[in-house]
Amino acid sequence: MKLSLAEAAAALGLTWNGDRDAEASVVTDTRTLAPGDLFVALHGERFDGHDFAREALARGARAVVIERAACVPDDAPALLVADTLAAYQALGALARRSLAARVVAVTGSAGKTTTKDLIAQLLVATGSAPVAATPANENNEIGVPKLFLGLRGDERAVVVEMGCRHYGDIAPLVGLAQPDVALLTNVGEAHLEIMGTRERLAETKFGIFASGALPLLNLDDAVSRRRANGLEREPVWFGARPAGAPAVAHVSSTARALVVSGRGEVVLHELGQTSRFAIECALPGDHNLVNLAGALAAAWVLGADPRALAAAVPGLRLPAGRYERRKLGGIELIYDAYNASPGGVLATLASFASEPATRKIVVLGSMAEVGAEAPQMHRRAGAEAAATGSEALLFGGEFAEELAAGARAAGFPSDAIAIFAGNAEALAWLRANARAGDLILLKAARRYRLEEIADGLEAERV
Repeated sequence: MKLSLAEAAAALGLTWNGDRDAEASVVTDTRTLAPGDLFVALHGERFDGHDFAREALARGARAVVIERAACVPDDAPALLVADTLAAYQALGALARRSLAARVVAVTGSAGKTTTKDLIAQLLVATGSAPVAATPANENNEIGVPKLFLGLRGDERAVVVEMGCRHYGDIAPLVGLAQPDVALLTNVGEAHLEIMGTRERLAETKFGIFASGALPLLNLDDAVSRRRANGLEREPVWFGARPAGAPAVAHVSSTARALVVSGRGEVVLHELGQTSRFAIECALPGDHNLVNLAGALAAAWVLGADPRALAAAVPGLRLPAGRYERRKLGGIELIYDAYNASPGGVLATLASFASEPATRKIVVLGSMAEVGAEAPQMHRRAGAEAAATGSEALLFGGEFAEELAAGARAAGFPSDAIAIFAGNAEALAWLRANARAGDLILLKAARRYRLEEIADGLEAERV
């Protein structure tokens, strides 16, 4: 998206002295810079865009946004600001204000990337294209403005994922994105170590509603139920239930709600009336049904026809690394190690427990940033792993011993538990012990790179 440089300068509290009709795309990397672009010199722990400001000008940048005037010649076209990240965000907000698109914001302790991707797919399938969505999980203070600055401008809908690692991180992103609809998947224990308390974590997550967007909340999230009455607007609820189970609990009979019932039906509650629509859901992992419900609810409140939504469900796909099945000769692998929050781990293990297989093996690494309660959280995860009906459990990472202790306390035999010091050791164990007909689950925090195990198994079976 091209911005008026006069308006861009005004958004930064400055005056543009060049061509009043000039427009420019905003970039932060000289490798992608085209002549006429506006270069913003972001800086972090391992890089400093100011080191490339002269290169940007040499490549044809129309101007640079910098904090240090000395990094460019005196006569260079430069916008001098106190904070280039704040400037980048202000430019992202300017881009957002120029859009006619409806914006959906998504956050939560688990499931937000999957839900975000499913919303985008549903909107495209039901006639809202073009749709833009946060790529991968570029969901932070740089990724959110980057999304808006990279749009074409003709989008009908934008789905923006918002992550947080520190107290209060979400609200500024909401101020930039100004969402029409805001979806909270759940409030769990992810990043509890950094947040400090559950209340601070909940407050940060609920920052997604700071701009008055229509709230979408999970029926089964206790924090959401407790805090719902404090919202400016009555929320729309979503959830998943086993087929035939009562669809709605915890909310008034007049509340709007969307429930996925089993894998074959969507139930809508609106104005005291109930409607049912048949679906065919092939998404792997029962825990993804609630993500599907949230995505359907978001598309529904944006005006998508429920029948069109139901028809779109069979074509939905999960993002890479989320309960991803791989056939490796006679062995089948479920790779779900893109991330691992406590709630996400328990949900994945519950889904794995329901998987039919000749023999099952769990490879479970540790979680990250869960704070002082990490030992008991890992012991609980170990106990849940023991309940999956698996033949063997492999535990790794910082809290491998706690995982094993939880499994043993749940009655799992010690001689069927292996602790691995690294991925190579786990891979060697699987090479020696896995056999045709096995179903293997890989789950851990991103830092443990369990894809090395998956790739190693795949390489020898190609």
